[in-house]
Amino acid sequence: MAILLALLSSVLWGAADYLGGTISRRRAAALVVGTSQLAGLIVITLVALSTGAFADDTGYLPWAVASGVAGLVGLVCFYAALASGTMGVVSPIAALGVAVPVLVGLAQGERPAALQLVGIVVAVAGVVLASGPEISGQAGVRPVVLAAVAAVGFGFALTFIAEGSKSSTLMTLVTMRATSVTVMTVALVVALQRVARSRLVLDRRDVALVALVGVGDVGANLAFGLASTRGLISVVGVLGSLYPVVTVLLALGLLGERLGRMQTAGVVGALGGVALIAAG
Repeated sequence: MAILLALLSSVLWGAADYLGGTISRRRAAALVVGTSQLAGLIVITLVALSTGAFADDTGYLPWAVASGVAGLVGLVCFYAALASGTMGVVSPIAALGVAVPVLVGLAQGERPAALQLVGIVVAVAGVVLASGPEISGQAGVRPVVLAAVAAVGFGFALTFIAEGSKSSTLMTLVTMRATSVTVMTVALVVALQRVARSRLVLDRRDVALVALVGVGDVGANLAFGLASTRGLISVVGVLGSLYPVVTVLLALGLLGERLGRMQTAGVVGALGGVALIAAG
């Protein structure tokens, strides 16, 4: 069950990233992120209210706030890195954030089976290759550093979700979303002074799509949080971080983008890694 939930989180994250990325081409990224986070907050709050989760032990609070901050830092740095560098350099570095939950899990004494360890290595390599790394040309220091910070932010966000979920998965997500929405609201106020107003307005179609992004994102967080309570974080952290592969496959199927040899090898490697982890 933990493996299936972690894989579901990757599918939902990958789909949300794909959809959010396409909307961000015509609307300000801060607006897309902020609005989707708000939609996710509304949905997860309603779920928490209906299940009585607000009465849960509050041990999740510091982890949830930390997860919200870490996730936003990762997202902001990722977008900034893309703005000043090339995706072929930035994306593979950001994808290395998967190493954080793996290292944390191993440091806490987790010991995956030998076959699962092989699968973890293969899957991580596959995610990096599927992101389309450039092996030629030069990259500036700034986008590389920003991408590295994004990787750490994304990795710790997953780790903190797992820690908060030990007390309450739902309330971890409610608090995480409340934190991110508060910060993004401030960012949008600042953006009003710097971005063309036409990019800060959503039409009806965009509102529906952005809401779908938020629901997919919070659904992914929920699936991952539940997976982390049922399996090793060093294992589910890898499976939950396969979302770049999902995004690549969606771009291939829906936009007709072509995969390079390295990306194809990465997709195959990531899927092979999943098989090894499941078999272990």
